Amino acid sequence: MITLDGSYGEGGGALVRTALALSALTGKSFEITNIRSGRPNPGLKSQHLHAIKLLAQLCQAKTNPIDIGSTKLRFVPGVVKRGIYEVDIGTAGSISLLLQAVTLPALFAPGKVTFKITGGTCGKWQASVEYIKQVLLPHLTRFVDKIEMKILKRGYYPAGGGLVQLEITPRLAFDSNAIPFKVSKIMLTEQGELEHIRGTVDLSLELEERKIGERIASAVKAGLKEYDAPININVEYANTRSIGGEAVIWAVFSERGKVSYDNPVILGGDALVDRNTKSEDVGKAAADMLKKEMKTYAACDRHLADQLLHFMALLPGSEIETSGITKHAETNMYVIEKFLDVGFKVVKNRISVERR
Repeated sequence: MITLDGSYGEGGGALVRTALALSALTGKSFEITNIRSGRPNPGLKSQHLHAIKLLAQLCQAKTNPIDIGSTKLRFVPGVVKRGIYEVDIGTAGSISLLLQAVTLPALFAPGKVTFKITGGTCGKWQASVEYIKQVLLPHLTRFVDKIEMKILKRGYYPAGGGLVQLEITPRLAFDSNAIPFKVSKIMLTEQGELEHIRGTVDLSLELEERKIGERIASAVKAGLKEYDAPININVEYANTRSIGGEAVIWAVFSERGKVSYDNPVILGGDALVDRNTKSEDVGKAAADMLKKEMKTYAACDRHLADQLLHFMALLPGSEIETSGITKHAETNMYVIEKFLDVGFKVVKNRISVERR
């Protein structure tokens, strides 16, 4: 059984989610102690319990008795099953964090897998589901026949109520020796030339009368006016349980005028709508975040790097140049090396992975 120290690195929920994903994928059991021991409220939170229960359902796993506040988790996986899995987080708990735990093993399920998750579609300290859809998922098409995300409802803090459907049709069974011969490596080492910038400003219907979305979109464009590339920002309003919104923008790069299908260079930026923040400042914040990533000349933003490591580990020889190495990335590498026979090498902001 693999043993993990839950206080390692950033010592948060990322360690739990990564271990769950890799355990379900590989069939290897694990035990984590000291879960979130350095946090003000140690132990498992509600969103972690939802992830554990969903993964246990997906791969027919057994666990020790757990509850909110538990600092120890023992997880004994079975076999991943095809099917439809529905989860209602019940609040604005992060849909994207839950998807980060289940996507990896679902890529290699014995048949079609569909997740229908109700909760928050954006929030503090998490990737927006729009970011997952636009920036991460294009890199995962290499593994499957089909992967498609539909954002059916938006859900904001505190009530949530967003609904996201992720549908995966696998084409490969998990075999760590065979996959590198059937799937192209992840190679993101050169930023290339800016092709275009796209974005979505999604908000509650109550904000339409004051044209909050249009003001945010205008501020995004103003913040990016130094770039000689088409900028298209879509504004959408919808009925939501709580009033809120976000701006998510992404820049797509090309090499000699061609956007890579296997290794698309897509950098992202975002900002949350806040009642204490002017619309123009929300747009500026999203633009500033994207510009900061672009000006590093990296081919992979730091948040994408955190999420790509799991998939890179299946493809030894993969390499990325990122804008920065986060604590989440360090934690993920620690866990991945426990489950898979690979080793990561970090030189400044370049991460590569090789078979051990």
